[in-house]
Amino acid sequence: MTDDRLRTAREALRHQREWFAELRAEAEAGRPVALVNADVPHELFRAFDVPYVVNQWWSSVAASRGAAQSGLDAVARAGLPRDSEPYNTIGLGNVLNGDADDVPGWGVLPRPALVATDRTGDVTGKLFEAWRDVVGVELFAFESAVQTAPVEEWWQTVADQWEHVVGSRRIDLMVAELRELIPVLERISGRAYDETALREIMRLGNEQAEWNRRTRDLIAAARPLPVRVTDTIPAVMLPQWHRGTEWGRDAARALHDEIAERVEAGRGVVADERARLMWIGRGLWFDMDFYRHFEEQYGAVFVWSMYLSIAADGYARYGGDPLRALASRFIGFPERLYVAPEATEWYVDQAQQHGVDGVVHLVSDDPRGGWAITRALEEAGIPVFVLRADNADESAYDAASVRAQVADWLESRVEAAPARR
Repeated sequence: MTDDRLRTAREALRHQREWFAELRAEAEAGRPVALVNADVPHELFRAFDVPYVVNQWWSSVAASRGAAQSGLDAVARAGLPRDSEPYNTIGLGNVLNGDADDVPGWGVLPRPALVATDRTGDVTGKLFEAWRDVVGVELFAFESAVQTAPVEEWWQTVADQWEHVVGSRRIDLMVAELRELIPVLERISGRAYDETALREIMRLGNEQAEWNRRTRDLIAAARPLPVRVTDTIPAVMLPQWHRGTEWGRDAARALHDEIAERVEAGRGVVADERARLMWIGRGLWFDMDFYRHFEEQYGAVFVWSMYLSIAADGYARYGGDPLRALASRFIGFPERLYVAPEATEWYVDQAQQHGVDGVVHLVSDDPRGGWAITRALEEAGIPVFVLRADNADESAYDAASVRAQVADWLESRVEAAPARR
């Protein structure tokens, strides 16, 4: 068994620590910083050189370092529900706690000057209104238009035919909102909108997505699995939060090249790979040892997570007006990750491409459509274990019980079935 971590994962973590330390220093010196949800068009903030923290990235850090519960408690003390979308709420609580929530190894989340989200649901909208009403931070919220014409195998065409796949009316709405956001960012940054800068950011983001796609395809075809999912998640997602930079593009290329070296050398995560599993859902941030436990005890390796594959299939946009292309990049993520038929078709395709023997499906309270995804995979002949838990709030999580249930499922449904490789 090999247990050496990817060089690129270590480098991504090192870079992120340095970047966040610099951002904190700039915030303390008075430079305005933003806090944005993952499904907000980050590239426009980058075009204005407005530093931003991704809300969900911060929640993952806090949850993995034991600072989530204090943040959620602070939210409750403010009279807000601590169990409504904890993944989107932890940062709010950490800022309410101030210096008391000094996360080991990372420090304190600075108070932002601006927060931005899309109104994926009523709860998300209300949570971000709390930033405005309780903390006193400026809020910019995008609407979330409903899809009316799902496209079969969207991942094959969305990069080039995004106007058709996403829909012109939805793009029109978000472009109008981006034009409302531009003067806000001009005021905060003291800079004018530069379309040439945005085009370059989009070009670099497309190149990063191309490297992610090559990496995803490389892993899908590799036997045995050459890299742990606990390495690919940070090695993909930390550069993803720097999408549109040369560093992000180069980090994606370096990840591909390092994995290619491992494939060429025939290196595997475990010496005796007995089951290939797919992990659907967000990372289990407070229990990342979960994945290694099943590698070591059962030879069951996690070959897939949405983080690499949505980076491979969901982000590239070629041609056209850069604001329209940017809008099309961020419209529709909920449908592609959680809603049938676009989400179900994609997960089944990915499971088959990667030759998985089973799926562990993390179902939290807030994303809808989990039942449809499970049903589609089971109908495709792929056994699914539904793990009902919040990925960032461990208050109701029993690690020993969950591992025992997954072990029973592995023995009874995965190991007993013919291999699909």
